Amino acid sequence: MTKRDFLSLRDLSLEEARHVLALAKTMKQEPRGSRLSALAGRAVAIVMEKASTRTRVSFEVGVAQLGGHPVVLTTQGSQLARGEPIADTARVLSRYCDAIVFRTFETSRLLGMAKSASVPVINALSDDGHPVQVLCDVFTIEEALGRSIEGMHVAWLGDGSSNMARSFVEAAELFGFHLRVASPEGYFPPQTERDHATKVGCASFTNNPDEALRDADVVNTDVWTSMGQESENERNKAFAGWTLNSAMMNKAKPTAIALHCLPAHRGEEIADDVIEGPASRVWDQAENRLHVQKALLLFLMGIA
Repeated sequence: MTKRDFLSLRDLSLEEARHVLALAKTMKQEPRGSRLSALAGRAVAIVMEKASTRTRVSFEVGVAQLGGHPVVLTTQGSQLARGEPIADTARVLSRYCDAIVFRTFETSRLLGMAKSASVPVINALSDDGHPVQVLCDVFTIEEALGRSIEGMHVAWLGDGSSNMARSFVEAAELFGFHLRVASPEGYFPPQTERDHATKVGCASFTNNPDEALRDADVVNTDVWTSMGQESENERNKAFAGWTLNSAMMNKAKPTAIALHCLPAHRGEEIADDVIEGPASRVWDQAENRLHVQKALLLFLMGIA
């Protein structure tokens, strides 16, 4: 079987993505332990070069629930801290493990791992994208609203240059919904990505939050300062007034849901009255990482 990687949402066709989401729905409804034979005798390397709570735990628990052995490596707990080339790590892990989950910084490191590994590689977050999170978010949206995301209006509020926003642009094209990205000037995706999204009609970009929120089915936000950007002190000034609060949510549809992939800086990008309010699906969103990633692993490994 040809090796399949999941480095961005463009690595799946719509039919394949729908297959993964359908499998995730089935698996979420099954009793725990129902698929302990799925990865019996197999191991999955989970390589974390960035701090992680949900990504690490959901993949580690997911592999265990499928009967496999999760092998967690952090930078300081492996030879990566001493500068071992990514290619060397990839080749060695491929001899031991049946898949590699990689959370890293520069996209070049992700591509290097995928190029040298002979087993499937999953992007568990990189500077340019967070496709596993967004695939899970699509699942959460459809579960919460009870219908296909196709044709919906999804608002992104905040840092449109973030890895999350950029993966949402990819998802809009793949799943056929319209994404409205509202960000301060200077915080949009790269121009080439904006041009493509505008050309195919899957996304629009504005400096006006009200425009993005109007008739939105879903309102999504994320931290204003991602890992590695802590020294960029001007960010909080640029995003002043962009907090997703109940007044902001009232500009969307009455049935709109609010998402945040966590961790949240409460009172900055999202207010307590939203994350703890009736529109919030944040905790479902976190749980669904487990189910969708299990389905994705089985698909990429040719098991389901």
